[in-house]
Amino acid sequence: MNLKVDLAGVELNNPVMTASGTFGSGIEYSDYVDLNRLGAVVTKGVANVPWEGNATPRIAETYGGMLNAVGLQNPGIDVFVERDLPFLKKYDTKVIVNVCGRSTSDYVEVVERLADEAVDMLEINISCPNVKEGGIAFGQNPKSVEDITRAVKKVAKQPIIMKLSPNVTDITETAKAAEAGGADVLSLINTITGMKIDVNRRNFVLANKTGGLSGPAIKPIAIRMVYQVANAVNLPIIGMGGIMNVEDALEFIMAGASAVSVGTANFANPLATIEIVQGLEAYLKKNNIGDINSLIGCVK
Repeated sequence: MNLKVDLAGVELNNPVMTASGTFGSGIEYSDYVDLNRLGAVVTKGVANVPWEGNATPRIAETYGGMLNAVGLQNPGIDVFVERDLPFLKKYDTKVIVNVCGRSTSDYVEVVERLADEAVDMLEINISCPNVKEGGIAFGQNPKSVEDITRAVKKVAKQPIIMKLSPNVTDITETAKAAEAGGADVLSLINTITGMKIDVNRRNFVLANKTGGLSGPAIKPIAIRMVYQVANAVNLPIIGMGGIMNVEDALEFIMAGASAVSVGTANFANPLATIEIVQGLEAYLKKNNIGDINSLIGCVK
């Protein structure tokens, strides 16, 4: 029974990984989760300098999910390389660093810094606001997606994953733009912009007014977008968006994802990733399937 999958030449022991921003760098979860059992650990976003993030409150529960406006708070690349990477190197899992920035040069600087580090892949978070373009996210404009992909790819030594935003009219346009720019892998979807109002205070629940919606509420949208992108480009896809259990993960795989990222579920159940790995093993065994790869994109 084979659970190994290939992402642009990087072989994962299984297709289950963590979603950026929901697992730190694995340090916080390592008492509960055997990181050796994960296909990969995807770190929280890392910028060229420390980011404070947004004002509080910046988390709110919603029906079937949560809103977050954390604002990519992170200690910056120096602390990450000194503290987090040595920790992750101790485990038999792939290390994927999520990279964020406010300008193309920010991204390029982090990618260059990581070129000679023990990192397997880089996930480029293009849902960040582009300060040079009036705050619109890099990932909402196909030309910006292609340009930043090309700029990052030029200096990267590791394969590049472009993380696509669902806050667009047609996600296949940005997927094709990332492919044209030289992306090795695509990951989708990032959170969907949402809002919650406190009717008693007559005010916004989040200080930022809007936040990113994640959790089971967005899964049907995420599945649809993964299916669309899988049929529009020739790149491996990491699917995410509301994966809580093995059935959810299998939906993404059957829609065309080669791997899956588990995010919001980690907050409710720290063992979610491990349970999904075990669930995939059980599903293959029960259905007499020898190779997980035979399920990728099997629904046409």
